[in-house]
Amino acid sequence: MNENKNFLGTEPIGKLLLRLALPTVAAQMINMLYNIVDRIYIGHIPNVGALALTGVGVCMPLIMIVAAFAALVGNGGAPRASIFMGQRDTESAEKTLGNCFLTQLIISAILTIVLLIGNRTFLLSFGASENTIEYAVSYMNIYAIGTLFVQLTLGMNAFITAQGFAKTGMLSVLIGAVTNIILDPIFIFGFGLGVRGAALATVISQACSCIWVLTFLFGKKTTLKLKVCNMKLQSKIILPSLALGSSIFVMQASESIISVCFNSSLLKYGGDIAVGAMTILTSVMQFAMLPLQGVGQGSQPITSYNYGAKNVDRVKSAFKLLLKVSLTYSVFLWLCVMIFPQVFAGMFTSDATLLAFTAKALRIYLACLFMFGIQIACQMTFTSIGRAKASIIVAVMRKFILLIPLIYIMPAILHSNQTMAVYMAEPIADFLAVTFTAVLFFFEFRKALRELFVK
Repeated sequence: MNENKNFLGTEPIGKLLLRLALPTVAAQMINMLYNIVDRIYIGHIPNVGALALTGVGVCMPLIMIVAAFAALVGNGGAPRASIFMGQRDTESAEKTLGNCFLTQLIISAILTIVLLIGNRTFLLSFGASENTIEYAVSYMNIYAIGTLFVQLTLGMNAFITAQGFAKTGMLSVLIGAVTNIILDPIFIFGFGLGVRGAALATVISQACSCIWVLTFLFGKKTTLKLKVCNMKLQSKIILPSLALGSSIFVMQASESIISVCFNSSLLKYGGDIAVGAMTILTSVMQFAMLPLQGVGQGSQPITSYNYGAKNVDRVKSAFKLLLKVSLTYSVFLWLCVMIFPQVFAGMFTSDATLLAFTAKALRIYLACLFMFGIQIACQMTFTSIGRAKASIIVAVMRKFILLIPLIYIMPAILHSNQTMAVYMAEPIADFLAVTFTAVLFFFEFRKALRELFVK
């Protein structure tokens, strides 16, 4: 890791966050390109770009499910490994790594079979129309084959970052992103493969990242080594990891369910153009979520290590700095979206009708984006200190209790423009959820720190 193996517990918090967060934010920004570059190219395919973009957008719920399972294992196990490292228990940390690796192999096999067999059925129920279903199926048939690579890259990379190897974690994403950006235009336009070319480029890119991640974890530079002897599932190791990762799983998997709810409602009230706009809205949302998650992931090793070492002042300082940085970014991006919505929409489409519709919808959908820094800072800190229950509660509150009902309630209230009423569900849910999260965090964070000296 570092010549001073206790650097997470001794170096200044500001210096540490800068050192760890910059690579993780860069990795998330690169990952954002990874996620949206397909849509940018697809949206500009001559003659069929708008329909093809809508078709690929309908695939997003399935793609989100795959990523959610990677987060369930990796983002649940990685903080626990950091906590064990803070307690000087390397053996338990390595057992956590090995158990999580095997679990991801099992989940990958199951997901691949399910996706290959049932993707057309899923896609039709997720909002695909007769005009867009073939584009969606063409993309998903190929993407499903790369499920193993996606799972291992996303899940195991969390363990690299958790050890303090933030630059290496960034390179894991950079390798795949650069490969994807290079291959996309070649396969989509050069070989004329369209959406199938975009999917193929993604699978190859994820395979390259996967090879990099596993080579590092099996190699000599890592502090926690991936060993075959630790790949025996133990309930006392894997169950707490899955419990801790369940909040992030709920947060990401619920995005899939919410995407289905949005798409079905928008198809009903606004047709294919409204569903296509939603693809762009969720892509722009990633400009907010992924960098914020990158800052949170950068702070995770600091918070987890010092929580395990019972360094209360450093845990508090890490959270305060995380909150300031996250809130500053979310307010800045909110201002950009409110002032220049057409710039963000124009990245994904050259269709004049879709562009005008999306620019209007963006201001509504992201009206409460400025508050996201509070939500992410609190939720990531809950996970970093092992408060699985609190993290699950805030994830469920925002998505299931607030947003999903509002998607159906708002069009019933605002009859004059039911399509925009669907989009309005997002900012209303965000405002209420952030308020709830802040109040819960105020009490739970204090309680967690007090308990350190009771155990």
